[in-house]
Amino acid sequence: MSRPRIVIVGGGFAGYRTASTLSRLSKGKADIVLLNPTDYFLYLPLLPQVAAGILEPRRVTISLSGLRHVRLVLGEADGIDLEGRTVRYTGPEGETGSLRYDRLVLAAGSVNKLLPIPGVAEHAHGFRGLPEALYLRDHVTRQVELAAASDDPEACRARCTFVVVGAGYTGTEVAAQGKMFTDELVRQHPLREGLEPRWLLLDIADRVLPELDEKLSRTADRVLRERGVEVRMGTSVKEATREGVLLTDGEFVGTNTVVWCVGVRPDPLAESLGLPMERGRLLVEPSLQVPGHPEVFAAGDAAAVPDLEHPGKYHPMTAQHAWRQGKVAAHNVAASLGGGTRRPYRHKDMGFVVDLGGVKAAANPLGVHLSGLAAGAVTRGYHLAAMPGNRVRVAADWLLDAVLPRQGVQLGLVRSGSVPLDTASPEVARVVGGPEKPRPEDGTRDRREPAGAPAKPGPAAIPGDTTPAGAGPGAPGAGDKPGPVKVTDPAPDPSRQPDTGKDA
Repeated sequence: MSRPRIVIVGGGFAGYRTASTLSRLSKGKADIVLLNPTDYFLYLPLLPQVAAGILEPRRVTISLSGLRHVRLVLGEADGIDLEGRTVRYTGPEGETGSLRYDRLVLAAGSVNKLLPIPGVAEHAHGFRGLPEALYLRDHVTRQVELAAASDDPEACRARCTFVVVGAGYTGTEVAAQGKMFTDELVRQHPLREGLEPRWLLLDIADRVLPELDEKLSRTADRVLRERGVEVRMGTSVKEATREGVLLTDGEFVGTNTVVWCVGVRPDPLAESLGLPMERGRLLVEPSLQVPGHPEVFAAGDAAAVPDLEHPGKYHPMTAQHAWRQGKVAAHNVAASLGGGTRRPYRHKDMGFVVDLGGVKAAANPLGVHLSGLAAGAVTRGYHLAAMPGNRVRVAADWLLDAVLPRQGVQLGLVRSGSVPLDTASPEVARVVGGPEKPRPEDGTRDRREPAGAPAKPGPAAIPGDTTPAGAGPGAPGAGDKPGPVKVTDPAPDPSRQPDTGKDA
């Protein structure tokens, strides 16, 4: 008798935890396949530190190839045939294939949340993947260097103005870390007299971190303001242009940098199934199984998981829940194959941590509110404990950052057009001129098309399991939709810039 095949779509918090737990539970008795666009799991909570030059990019990545008894297939899921029990995908070099499954775990995660604001898709930049963090680090460094060499005060002022939209976890940490980073850059590249980096944090909410305890919010707000960040609550972007942004209060802010952190939305793949949804998330039972399809499980941001402690509500889209749901999904998949009993997902938050840069943080472990050095120690200790690997390397980078100046250099690895805001794959940098993704022949929408784009014909999914033998190395450099993120960037010099491809 052939071994049952378990296909896991997505290698984020939920997908990685599902795969690692199943690899231990199955003991080689099941064929576990992990489909993911990249060959690594990304520890998202530390991504702002990559953009700020504190951590090297590989410190926040964990190799998926290191999972025992798990076969990694590089590719992006295009569609799922529930009746035929197959997943169609496109590989990093444009090749197509399909995977047959006996059990399916949908953990495709989330993408940048867009709002119908003129100019945002063309002039703003998201912050959901490693390519975006690398681009932002280079972009900020370049703006400060160009400003330091400029004789035009207005151009200098625009280059040194950075607007972050969204005061949740990500936006708050990006603004906090970013201000420290630019202050360090200015010490290396002094600006004209009277000019200094200006950071604005915008949100329509009445306070930063609106989803958290008010004490945490007040701590974060105080630290940001003391650092020099302009915290503008009740204000957002009305329009984005090449020259800057028009705010909802009528002020126009000249800037070359808009970082979009207004939140996330579930990956469009879940909605393409045509099953009952809850605000873009797939409705599941407490066991994480999809009603009517007991062989299909969903976890993480793609799933609307009932909150058994608060009937009628669903667990929020956080890394904390995704990580724990991945473990429950693995146990329930094993139970469905005769290995144990099913269990419902239950979880009570034990507290939150927000890293504000340096020794500053806000935390409330077990409900105990902390700030300053104590919160900083708890926050970094939590991240070291939560990371599946690279702990020594991360701790070493923190130590070096504490005693040495940061290296303010541009690597030129990711260009503006490689990381469009409107993409269903923020973890993958688009390669200009790279292979185009084939269109499904059945008329279904390519999940990476923008909303409203017409479905286009193309080759059908190949029947059966057509995974290329040894589907292996494929750097995260294959394609998404074209479109510049910051058209204000100067044209890159090809000779200098080779084009290569959270919550606590």
